[in-house]
Amino acid sequence: MDDEAGNRPTMADVGRAAGVSATTVSLVLNGRDTKISEATRERVLAAVQDLDYRPDRTAQGLRLGTTSTIGFLTDEIAIEPFSGPMIAGIHDLAWEQRSLLLMVNTTRNPSRLRAAVEDLLDRRVDGLLFAAMGTRQVDFPHVPAATPTLLVNAFTAEGRLPCILPDEIAGGRAAVEHVLAMGHRRIAFLAGRDAAWATRMRIRGYREGLEAAGIDPLRCPVHLGNYRIDSGYEMTLRVMRERTRPTALLFGNDQMATGAYIALARLGLRIPDDVSVVGYDDEPLAADLSPALTTVRIPFYEMGRIAAQHLLDGTVGHLPSRTWEPCTIIHRSSTNPPPGE
Repeated sequence: MDDEAGNRPTMADVGRAAGVSATTVSLVLNGRDTKISEATRERVLAAVQDLDYRPDRTAQGLRLGTTSTIGFLTDEIAIEPFSGPMIAGIHDLAWEQRSLLLMVNTTRNPSRLRAAVEDLLDRRVDGLLFAAMGTRQVDFPHVPAATPTLLVNAFTAEGRLPCILPDEIAGGRAAVEHVLAMGHRRIAFLAGRDAAWATRMRIRGYREGLEAAGIDPLRCPVHLGNYRIDSGYEMTLRVMRERTRPTALLFGNDQMATGAYIALARLGLRIPDDVSVVGYDDEPLAADLSPALTTVRIPFYEMGRIAAQHLLDGTVGHLPSRTWEPCTIIHRSSTNPPPGE
């Protein structure tokens, strides 16, 4: 407990209570006590508990030149419903390594981003992470070379700063390879917005997968939507009313796939008996749909955790301009071989 003056107990106080030096206390608390007897170690730990001793992190930071804090900047990620895994990945790793996050939501405001970067640098954070919700190019302010800076789900022109990105090409390819392996050949990709980087990469992977299977991509059309439920609904009605309708529908995200469920029910078609459906993102709703939606998972948690690990390990400077994390298929109940097979 604190002494009568209300001062915080020091390492020297712990040493006096245990009958050892402050150096011995430091060795025990930092796990470098291999040459210290078990009896001495137990006395030190008992004194720590009795005095309610806690290390002075500020003093440690001054000695080591660190603050054990990460500056975490986002665009609108903090308010998006399925951005939690990325934040959790960063937070979990930081917490395990006894570091904290200082988080600023910049709301895609360039002046606010610059001010936030300057403020975090003034607070002497150990490094900066910037995360975006929709993968995109960003104009990130200049940061001193001594401050490790890493982007997650975002990139700069000409690779000025290293970044960690989802391998959306592999994701698009995984989706089409999944239905091809089941025997589907009449396939349509109902993609998202054409302007979105993720859409372009997923379409590229989709076409690469078709070509690798010896199928002309022109036989398996791509339709562009807007990532919303209404778009998936309307596009599904349109393509399923064509003379030669697809047996497998791939979607730009799980929201659009949800719209397809509604449209297919209206048409009297069953999933997956009459048509297979594949989503993208692996939002929580994917597992709750009936039948549960086969989808492509974006590794948001892993991306966040890996980014924090590099920052705290001091390895950001050794990273390539882009590090790719795989997007993988999650096979649930919405896909089957095509009817008649």
